[in-house]
Amino acid sequence: MAFVLKAFASGADGVIICCCLPGECHYVPQGNYNAFSMVSLTKKLLEHIGIDPERLRLNPVSAAEGVLFAKVVTNFTSSMRELGPVGKSEGIEQDELKSKLQEITRLIPYIKIVEREKLILHLDDVEKYSELYTSEEIEKLFSEVVSYYIDPEKCQACMTCAKRCPVDAIISAKKQVHVIDQEKCIKCGTCLEACPPKFGAVTKLSFGELVPPPLSEDQRTVVRKSKEKKAA
Repeated sequence: MAFVLKAFASGADGVIICCCLPGECHYVPQGNYNAFSMVSLTKKLLEHIGIDPERLRLNPVSAAEGVLFAKVVTNFTSSMRELGPVGKSEGIEQDELKSKLQEITRLIPYIKIVEREKLILHLDDVEKYSELYTSEEIEKLFSEVVSYYIDPEKCQACMTCAKRCPVDAIISAKKQVHVIDQEKCIKCGTCLEACPPKFGAVTKLSFGELVPPPLSEDQRTVVRKSKEKKAA
């Protein structure tokens, strides 16, 4: 998905993916089925931000079908010429288009988590993949984006969540309450899983819940629970 979105963000007017025929891949048997589901989802995401989903196409073509491959690519190229430049033809300014594509790209891990059950489906009738995702489902996906917050009262500055975060979105230092950079956060939930249960400092916030503002740096010093007990 990230490669497809990057292509459009870089100015490609269309993206075509060719895969093995269903049931005939000798290398990764489930790969083309995964592609059918992923492309179906990506087309819906493109439609959600105003891009014609026909700009993304998946065609099964055998390695032995050179003539068919040439025909498929020629037809796709012709279709893209008719559609015109991406964004401009849809009435979307380039800066706005890039911004929307970047936002979806940032949320890919979250999207894959939410849609994981459908993304691994292997359907005998590949035509059914186009029916897997509805516009209403995609609308709900974006309207219910979750957030994560580190409770300064519970954080013990163990740095476990910061080490596990795949995008370095957690501001951390020894003996300082950790803070999630909401602009960098990709909503993957790794921090929630990584936080030791004895602390339980990471909270999952539902759509509509405001993330409390972070403490200022001079207020982030952590007093270890063990030290609090000794002082008592």
